[in-house]
Amino acid sequence: MIVIQLLSNLAVIGLEQLVQWRYGAMGLFALTLLTISIRTRSENWLAVGAVLLLLLMLQA
Repeated sequence: MIVIQLLSNLAVIGLEQLVQWRYGAMGLFALTLLTISIRTRSENWLAVGAVLLLLLMLQA
């Protein structure tokens, strides 16, 4: 169980680093907004984070 959580955390950290490297601080903000809104189950903020990340991806 602990090994699965550790691997999951490492994957999330790797994804955050990749997004920050590729899309900068705004990408990290959008990803953070997505993860927080998923945990709090806030659909409005989830949509805002998803649209922001999508716009950053389309721009690059």
